[in-house]
Amino acid sequence: MTTDTASMQEAPLTHRRGGGRVGRKALRSAPVASFPTLVRKIPVYEIVPDEAIELIHQESLGILEDVGCEFRDDEAIALWKQAGADVSGTRVRLDRALLMDLVSRVPAEFTLNARNPERSVRIGGNNSIFIPMYGAPYVRDLDNNRRYGTLEDLQNFHKLAYMAPALHSTSSIICEPMDIAVPKRHLHIIHSALKHSDKPFMGIVTSKERAEDTMAMAGIVFGEDFVMDNPVLVSITNCNSPLVWDATMLDAMKVYARHNQPVILAPFALCGASTSASSVGAVAQVNAEALAGVAFTQLVRPGSPQIYGQFMVTVDMKTGAPMGGTPEAAQMMYLMGALARKYRLPWRTSGFHVGSKLNDAQAGYEANMLMHAAILSGANYIWHAAGWLEAGLTCGYSKFATDCEQLVGWYKYAGGLSFEDFKDAMAAVREVGPQGHFLGTQHTLDHFESAFFMPTLMDFNSFEQWNAEGAKDHDRRGLEKARNMLLDYQEPKLDEGIGEALRDFVARREKGLPDTVN
Repeated sequence: MTTDTASMQEAPLTHRRGGGRVGRKALRSAPVASFPTLVRKIPVYEIVPDEAIELIHQESLGILEDVGCEFRDDEAIALWKQAGADVSGTRVRLDRALLMDLVSRVPAEFTLNARNPERSVRIGGNNSIFIPMYGAPYVRDLDNNRRYGTLEDLQNFHKLAYMAPALHSTSSIICEPMDIAVPKRHLHIIHSALKHSDKPFMGIVTSKERAEDTMAMAGIVFGEDFVMDNPVLVSITNCNSPLVWDATMLDAMKVYARHNQPVILAPFALCGASTSASSVGAVAQVNAEALAGVAFTQLVRPGSPQIYGQFMVTVDMKTGAPMGGTPEAAQMMYLMGALARKYRLPWRTSGFHVGSKLNDAQAGYEANMLMHAAILSGANYIWHAAGWLEAGLTCGYSKFATDCEQLVGWYKYAGGLSFEDFKDAMAAVREVGPQGHFLGTQHTLDHFESAFFMPTLMDFNSFEQWNAEGAKDHDRRGLEKARNMLLDYQEPKLDEGIGEALRDFVARREKGLPDTVN
């Protein structure tokens, strides 16, 4: 599979919908477009000199040596003792030489395999991928009402993720299916992700058993032997800032690392509340927490692929509420990106994680601030890149459709400029000469569909035409786009035997699980 963005730029970035039933039938018969791994061809932005990054690095090592980090799991403590760490109860103090030796074992790049090999992607280096949001209990639905999410909503979002060419993963818990009992919920989440999309997906981390069920289901689709060594999913584990890795996260981490599956080691930091009220100070702490998690995975399985991560938002110091899209959140991304490059680690950040309740101007401003930083800081795994509203409490259909279209533009932006047609473009200037126009030149006819990003949700018409077509605002156009995408969806069928085996596994496991949490 090629990972050169030129392959994307040679094809149109948008398709034109035919009218009515005939057009929709033709669209369904065509293969769903999917962009390859984004290979960034623009430079990263260094917000501070190397000396400042080294200072943060040294302070992070000092935190782990002097203060230490809690690992609240007996097996984890035994592994640290065996490795020679300074352990007191559940507090682990890490010598910097031991820490950095373990961190150095993580591969700088790896392939994340999809059930459709054409959708497999590369993570690390100059590669970037976009992933939808995760974990919203609420949805803003197709009628623009805010309510609890359902399994049908989750399935719809998995379908939308499959349909979106610039999304490289289906995620998993895009929204919580609140109509499914909590002990059984993970089975339906993973089943939906595997059934409704053939892109890579994400695992479940809320218990050891649920992580094991995830791997069992992945084994049914990919083969048990394959998933013991080859990455097919990514999971998220959060350090409880400040400086606590709890038993639940460590249990999931061990399951996935033993299967050679990458885990995002990402402190969940509300800067000013769970960190000091300092952007630089917060980064030093979060870096220490992330490095401790990365190092632990190498005790479980040396050489396993992992993802250095962070989720850092500032809090409103008047109310304590998390804020999205702030300049400090963007600045902290640049610092984390520089640290990831220092350690040669693949790294994750978030892209469109906004605080706005609606798909409105606030959401647009916040999203642009954060995605610009994610791209220019060189992030490899750009999460929460579709649907996120209300600090992650809500996934919006309109926002999801808007984000998916905007990702096409960001993909082209980060792919850099091509000079392949420069000679032909200059020939067109000579052909047209003064006072002419270029609309009929061969160069324009050859390139008009792919030369420029042409969003369909943004309205560039005259006021009169916009008004005649219903004076629709962006939020309404996003809802219509989401509806049309769902009408166009056609399931990427699983092998009949694999599909049956997945359904049997879900049914069998459900029988042994309660309907309520004890």
